[in-house]
Amino acid sequence: MSMVLDPSEAAEYYFTYINQVPTGDIVDVLAQQAGETAALLGTISDEGSLHRYASDKWSIREVVSHINDAERIFASRALWFARGFPDPLPSFDQNVAIASAGADARAWRTHVEEFETIRAATLSLFRNLPADAWTRRGIASGNPVSVRALAYIVAGHVAHHVRLLRERYL
Repeated sequence: MSMVLDPSEAAEYYFTYINQVPTGDIVDVLAQQAGETAALLGTISDEGSLHRYASDKWSIREVVSHINDAERIFASRALWFARGFPDPLPSFDQNVAIASAGADARAWRTHVEEFETIRAATLSLFRNLPADAWTRRGIASGNPVSVRALAYIVAGHVAHHVRLLRERYL
């Protein structure tokens, strides 16, 4: 599904991610990104995955743990609204999540495998949505958001963090 999003489909700050998504069918973009991201993560050693570019910044393992958590959250929001549930969904505090994740205590390969598994589930969700589900909307974190915006947010969020990994960590 290729589309141009209306600014009313997501909070303004999400366009930081959305604007990083290349043109084309969003499901194809997500599929291509899965392979590219897994390939990049595969170049990082177990020891290297503990690297922080500054003492107060997340390790690479924590970054990927965050990517995985956020993708789960965004995909679950998309499912919730696509299925027509009207109830608003709560905020996601990344710092609370990462503090409880124990990311550095896990083997690096488990983070990469988790990314691949989560992305496969995300792709399955978006590939199988009815056409009318893409434009459904709901409230998440106190802001309106459409299902199609959530697909773009998933892709843009990963693009954002991959760029940061390349620029600051690798």
